[in-house]
Amino acid sequence: MELKEVNSVYFIGIGGIGMSALARWFHAKKTLVAGYDKTESDLTKQLVEEGMDVHYEDQLDLIPEAFLEKEGTLVVYTPAVPADHMELNYFQDNGFHVKKRSEVLGMITDNHFTIAVAGTHGKTTTTSMIAHLLSVSRKGCSAFVGGIMTNTGTNLMIGDSNAPVVVEADEYDRSFMQLNPNYTIITSLDPDHLDIYGDETAMLDTYEEFVKKTPKDGKVLMYSEAGFKINPGNKYTSYAIRNGDAVADALRIVNGAFVFTYRYGMEKISDVYVELPGYHNVENALAAITVALDLGMDGKEIRKRMKTYAGVKRRFEYVYRSPHITLIDDYAHHPEEINAFLKSVRSLAGKRKITAIFQPHLYSRTRDFKAAFAEALDKSDEVILLDIYPAREEPIDGISSKTIFELMDNEKKVMVSKENLLDELDKHNLDIVLTIGAGDIDREVPKVAQYLKNKFEPKTEEEDE
Repeated sequence: MELKEVNSVYFIGIGGIGMSALARWFHAKKTLVAGYDKTESDLTKQLVEEGMDVHYEDQLDLIPEAFLEKEGTLVVYTPAVPADHMELNYFQDNGFHVKKRSEVLGMITDNHFTIAVAGTHGKTTTTSMIAHLLSVSRKGCSAFVGGIMTNTGTNLMIGDSNAPVVVEADEYDRSFMQLNPNYTIITSLDPDHLDIYGDETAMLDTYEEFVKKTPKDGKVLMYSEAGFKINPGNKYTSYAIRNGDAVADALRIVNGAFVFTYRYGMEKISDVYVELPGYHNVENALAAITVALDLGMDGKEIRKRMKTYAGVKRRFEYVYRSPHITLIDDYAHHPEEINAFLKSVRSLAGKRKITAIFQPHLYSRTRDFKAAFAEALDKSDEVILLDIYPAREEPIDGISSKTIFELMDNEKKVMVSKENLLDELDKHNLDIVLTIGAGDIDREVPKVAQYLKNKFEPKTEEEDE
């Protein structure tokens, strides 16, 4: 089935960050769009407001009639959907055109110059930075981002038919192998998704295979440390704060922002501002700037645009701040991501007390990195551990949040259910509160924010009345 033959698209798992971007893309193309998701969320509510039909029960009679017409209907599903899902099995058993999300993304990008950003960490921020820069370039861009861009409030950009496409290349389920990038970026290569790959070697082999899909007239850009782990085949450009082809000279902090001179060979851009905490975001900016230069943007234009980049939701997002309390939310779900996040928080917090609320994501990831999670979380002053968010997985014997809890050296630690989280917070002397994880902890963040506001923000006389 070719895209031009598609009249309607039904998404199973429409509320996922990657799936919702595809849904928005088809909807913008005036294609009929509907779908199922397990639970209602702010994102699914937005899709409904934008004109898409979404339901939350796995029932065949809830599928809109227009999507039961086999001719012209494309069904898209995410690997997170269980194999016994009734709707998915109906479409598969009755000969509909059923494809994974990654296959459809491959179809969309096949006829465009494609910039693919892959890596175990940093790809969402880097993808959004590249999109933010290129959106004001002469060619513009389309972009599929694995997070909600703060500047635009969406995870999708749509340029004209000749614009390059920037896409976040997901390594889970080897999904990125469906892409054929002209420009490939690798941001990091720490072990992850070992439930899929088995071991780190197999993961690195797949990344190497992915990089080698880049044509000889294309370009590969890699974080310097990642370049030591795989053989990309052709020559590649490296980037890092100090040891790379593209580097950040004269790096300093000015009014809370990182400021540096971008340097790559004879190319130099002075006074580049990154208004995000964390040295890793300087490295993400180096990658984005290199791409923008390679695609013809002027250094002055890049400098001006970088200063307006506001980040991605749930990536070091200040949710609530007052003179007495701070709440920061982050999507970190791998030990290295937690390390980077806590390092950034500590650099800003100084001696202030840090309380980390962490929800582990996946039984398999908890099993594979339990010691590293414990070591990373020990960098907080105190830790509140929630139950594991299972996502697509069934429980694994002997693996729970207690697996991490027992390995931690920090004595100020506690395990609690989400339902009792606010009651637990009431027992703590709070200063800086962090919510960390990739599961459904984001649903708790507004509740925590409201609790903190009620506790730390004095009511006015009018409110009391």
